[in-house]
Amino acid sequence: MAAQTGTCTVHPIASEGDFDSHAAALPPTCLAVIYFHAPWAEPCKQMSTILSTLAATYPATQPPQITFLSLDAEEVSDVSERYDVTQVPLVVLQKDGQVVEAVTGTDAARVRNAVEKHAGSASTGAGLPPAQKVTKPAPSPNDPVAPPPQTNGAADLSKYTPSATDPTTAPQYSSGEQAAGMSKEELNARLAELVKAAPVMLFMKGTPSAPQCGFSRQTVSMLREKGVRYGFFNILADDEVRQGLKEFSDWPTFPQVYVGGELVGGLDI
Repeated sequence: MAAQTGTCTVHPIASEGDFDSHAAALPPTCLAVIYFHAPWAEPCKQMSTILSTLAATYPATQPPQITFLSLDAEEVSDVSERYDVTQVPLVVLQKDGQVVEAVTGTDAARVRNAVEKHAGSASTGAGLPPAQKVTKPAPSPNDPVAPPPQTNGAADLSKYTPSATDPTTAPQYSSGEQAAGMSKEELNARLAELVKAAPVMLFMKGTPSAPQCGFSRQTVSMLREKGVRYGFFNILADDEVRQGLKEFSDWPTFPQVYVGGELVGGLDI
């Protein structure tokens, strides 16, 4: 019989190695509640509260019967790629190395019901916050781009039709030198040119042949599957562009996909 040692808490995972070692130590009967989030995403703040409250309703035992893990989807991108994370918040339930259910969004009842289905009801009576409808703020006239509605967090390029003048490969667009010392106006002018350098532009970590994060790798795969011709820019090679583009397009993470100079989104939300 498992010995109770208090109540469960949400355990933050900082690296792929940390995740693997923690998962390897779990008995086959233990339910792992794996929570993927992003600190800049408002819906994740609510889900973090929901999971902390839910975890506290379950007793911490040895050996563990249930464990709650929290991962920054971008920082631990290799693990995110394993679970095909394309939007956050995402809660994955896993037992004996197998995914048994996944829940997106911030519906507390759905998360609780899924956990109870696979782990049983909690022994304490703590209540969860009620489900809240999460909506995006209305676009401001000053916003440079209003991204189209997304159903799965991925950029919708299904209606994009390459023209005969599009490049046949994925050329890299870069001045070949750092933009250090540029004024903000000069940098913004450069960024305005870069986002229009090709009909479809991908700003990514690494290159299409050697992506440096799971989200960039997934975006390249998606573009290839759809037969989209595109140019790319390796943001790891130019920190001025990397930091400047976040403010230029009011989009905090990468990869970023632009069509006709307009931001359509990325795969990490």
